[in-house]
Amino acid sequence: QVQLVESGGGSVRPGGSLRLSCAASGTISNITLMAWYRQAPGKQREWVATVTKGGSTIYADSVKGRFSISRDNAKNTVYLQMNSLKPEDTAVYYCKAQATWGQGTQVTVSS
Repeated sequence: QVQLVESGGGSVRPGGSLRLSCAASGTISNITLMAWYRQAPGKQREWVATVTKGGSTIYADSVKGRFSISRDNAKNTVYLQMNSLKPEDTAVYYCKAQATWGQGTQVTVSS
């Protein structure tokens, strides 16, 4: 079972961009679904986006058109490119592979 480590979080102004990375300790090439979730303060964790082994993607309505998920199987890494960030995108972002979660990375969007 792989371990996951997220990075790339930080503080940005509304309209800004961030790119999150999720590095796996082992191969992800055989993992069918890789996903990003987020949890805002006082709220339940919610699904953000999923990428399949074949590269197909699906997004939550709240991020569709602004976020882009991708995977690099050669680097055992999944990415989340976040553009046009809004204050409501503020949350801890988590990577998930099968039943394994990363530790999360904080994203804060504020003017």
